[in-house]
Amino acid sequence: MRRWVSPPKTTAGLGLAAISYVVVDYLRHLSPTWHERLQPALWSILALIAVSRVPFYKHWSSEFRAAIPFVASMLFMLTCLLFEALSVRFVTAVLGLDWHGDTSPLPDTGQWLLLSLNEKLPETLVEILRARIIGLHHFLMLFMMLAFSVLFDSVQAPGLGLGARYMFTMAIGRLLRAITFVSTILPSARPWCAAARFRVPAYPHYWAQKYYVPYASDANAIRQIINQDIAYADTGEYLGDYQPDWGSMNFLINFLRPTPAEGASWYSLLKKAGGGCNDLLYSGHMLVAVLTAMAWTEAYGGYSSAFIWLLVMHSAQREIRERHHYTVDCVVAIYVGILLWKMTGFIWPAKDSMRSRRLAKLERIQGRLIQAAKDSDMDEVRELLKEVELGTQESQNKGHSKHLWLFSCVTIFSALTVVLLAFTWTSDG
Repeated sequence: MRRWVSPPKTTAGLGLAAISYVVVDYLRHLSPTWHERLQPALWSILALIAVSRVPFYKHWSSEFRAAIPFVASMLFMLTCLLFEALSVRFVTAVLGLDWHGDTSPLPDTGQWLLLSLNEKLPETLVEILRARIIGLHHFLMLFMMLAFSVLFDSVQAPGLGLGARYMFTMAIGRLLRAITFVSTILPSARPWCAAARFRVPAYPHYWAQKYYVPYASDANAIRQIINQDIAYADTGEYLGDYQPDWGSMNFLINFLRPTPAEGASWYSLLKKAGGGCNDLLYSGHMLVAVLTAMAWTEAYGGYSSAFIWLLVMHSAQREIRERHHYTVDCVVAIYVGILLWKMTGFIWPAKDSMRSRRLAKLERIQGRLIQAAKDSDMDEVRELLKEVELGTQESQNKGHSKHLWLFSCVTIFSALTVVLLAFTWTSDG
């Protein structure tokens, strides 16, 4: 007697695609000519394969239900990124460029460890650790590949649900990150960064002139302010800042500290914030890397997940080695990313709703299933179980096929456009 089983899922294709993408992209450092040839070819092949699977995809109704949470998560993430950009500019500008150039980096035992290992490990291994194998854009593209793999039933549908969870978790992480690094301003591990990238005033904002500068280094002043709990020092006349006319956004002037050379738009200042030039606890790059690895591990698993985590570890030591972050930034980002991903499981996968729909379908065919079992008609039993498995996803497709086809076309076109834009805008890391 044969047992009916669901079709096997792809176990190696996605992993091979991920490895191929990382290897081909690394050719930019080894052979730019081959990179220019192979990279467009690889992405074209992957895009064509994905599009060819669209007519056979059976879960568009689930994707349709996940569209609203997906859009809401995206808007929430954009809002959090805007707040983060404002915070990045503030922590860089409030103390002035002179503070950034004069303040020494913090002692970092992780940096010491890597320098020590450079002296003890084989030169080949050290060069591998130094190599720019993986970056932020790679992790974003790896997640996009993971989300697209729902077309091959390699990942549980809906893909938009997985994307919603990824963006919602990242938004929470970026919001918590901004609140963290704006709370206490830490010096950069690269003291020259601020002067090279920002045109903020050299002197502190008047908030810092009143509440920080008089008590920054004098032990007696610090002891006295602790005892009095009031800013007692007479700082004289405060040095003022340039005051553009931003209308209703004038309240941002104290946070962004614009200069005449930077133009009249507050939004252009936020776009220039980038990664900032303070130490931003915790690392945003590592947060993206960890969330990608967590999504890959939960949704796909297998040996390719171990490969993704190796890339995460390689990226972490490079962040420390190249002094983009202190070790604490990477360590905190790893456990925050893991905990946040575990806390957002209510978004995807939708196990409870799938179970309820399956049970409802079983109740409807219960009589037929019992009769088939009494008649020892195993073919009929298999067909009924297959009907339950497929019906949970396809039940809402009937009567709405035209709308779902339109939705599927818009979704695929939009997703491929996003992939193309992300690939273009982040191709340099």
